[in-house]
Amino acid sequence: MEKNIALELKNITKTFGSVVANKNISLQVRKGEILSILGENGSGKTTLMNMVSGIYFPDSGQIFADGKEIVIASPKDAFNHKIGMIHQHFKLVDVFSAAENIVLGLADEKKFDMPAYVEKIKEITEQYGFELDPHKKIYEMSVSEKQTVEIIKVLFRGADILILDEPTAVLTPQETVKLFKVLRNMRDAGKAIIIITHKLHEVLSLSDNVAVLRKGEYVGTVKTAETNESELTEMMVGKKVSLNIERSEPTNCEDRLIVENIKCVNRDGIKLLDNVSFEARSGEILGIAGIAGSGQRELLEAIAGLQHLDGGSVFYNNPETGEKENLRDKTPLEIRQMGVRLAFVPEDRLGMGLVGNMDIIDNMMLRSYKKGKSMFLQRKSPKTLAEKIIESLEVVTPSATTPVRRLSGGNVQKILVGREIASSPTVLMAAYPVRGLDINSSYTIYNLLNEQKQKGAAVIFVGEDLDVLIELCDRIMVIGSGRITGIVDGRNTTKEEIGILMTKSAEDKGDEQ
Repeated sequence: MEKNIALELKNITKTFGSVVANKNISLQVRKGEILSILGENGSGKTTLMNMVSGIYFPDSGQIFADGKEIVIASPKDAFNHKIGMIHQHFKLVDVFSAAENIVLGLADEKKFDMPAYVEKIKEITEQYGFELDPHKKIYEMSVSEKQTVEIIKVLFRGADILILDEPTAVLTPQETVKLFKVLRNMRDAGKAIIIITHKLHEVLSLSDNVAVLRKGEYVGTVKTAETNESELTEMMVGKKVSLNIERSEPTNCEDRLIVENIKCVNRDGIKLLDNVSFEARSGEILGIAGIAGSGQRELLEAIAGLQHLDGGSVFYNNPETGEKENLRDKTPLEIRQMGVRLAFVPEDRLGMGLVGNMDIIDNMMLRSYKKGKSMFLQRKSPKTLAEKIIESLEVVTPSATTPVRRLSGGNVQKILVGREIASSPTVLMAAYPVRGLDINSSYTIYNLLNEQKQKGAAVIFVGEDLDVLIELCDRIMVIGSGRITGIVDGRNTTKEEIGILMTKSAEDKGDEQ
């Protein structure tokens, strides 16, 4: 085995009952290398990395670190072998400072010396180019600062092999650039870095090599400099896939939804939405961009009748009656009874969108059971719809009667999006509809949204990937700290312009103080 190989997996297999998550996977990552791992939903990427980080234990196969075979039965074992994983959902204590979180759970036989720990944290930040105040509380931090704390936490424990799961999912373009600079500095210092991501353009700009998994099996590793998006997608899917979003010109545009000065305040008196006004037009896709937690979710919930408003109005121009109707303070059921078909794809797909213990057919029925005219539920139409969605969106499931909670996150998302689009809404609101989806499935959803636009629906799309927003949307509205900071033309804007608008509100508030 080569001396510069930091981590090597040989014939790793992991099963869950009859489902084979990983089958005889062998790959390696070297010191001073950034390796990206690509694959469709359910291809086994996260399962594989969870075995390396000690969350799962392989059924068979071998793991080598620095040329020696090791056994990883827990995250503690992983740390002992200098392996650390930064998960997509941070595991931090909000009321603690950055330094307190970093040293939390540290087993130190010597006297607990916080000032010395803070000095060590400062050394790590200076060495790799991080920006972090060790004394700042987590609840005061931005998403990128919290991520920095997670990365420094594993470096503080001596990790030489770092695994990052979707590290740019909630970062602005400027924050992504900073993160990539830090990761390159870590690579140049000899660290081995593994990244799980769905963003092909980031893979091509950051990584040295790309390992591809398909249906739980290892397809191969290619040098990033010698490949492209089309080739990587074909390796992931097993066939050629078109990666073009066909954005049609808006036609017959009318103001379908008119939002005027809406306000929303939480129990602590903090403004979640602050005088938000805009129009959503039929035959158009309106994109919404913003740093996570800027009010995107509250905005869509307010329109759908799920969030109480403290001021303002939401008007709906009914295409059937031609009347302008106020939706404010009406329940979701009352909104539907008015003939307003707002299809809402929430961020929390199992918490709000679907019932995990129910099967796919029953989840289809959640939209239509009130239309029944007898005490007996009609299952034929929901069954047909479920089978159509499974086929058209290539949902990986044993059958339509499989409980939704047994499916992977990406397949749950496909079912939810498919059900909402099937209701033929006049206004379609989609919050992060491709979160967790592979590139092939994502483009299927983009095309479905375009189809709804061409049918005359007003589509509101909340997304994280600015490249997609620019390529898909006709207009892009940027929201920051509950306020609209700008609305730009999707055909003429840039990621940099949107990134500046995403941070504008917070900066303005800071200047006012």
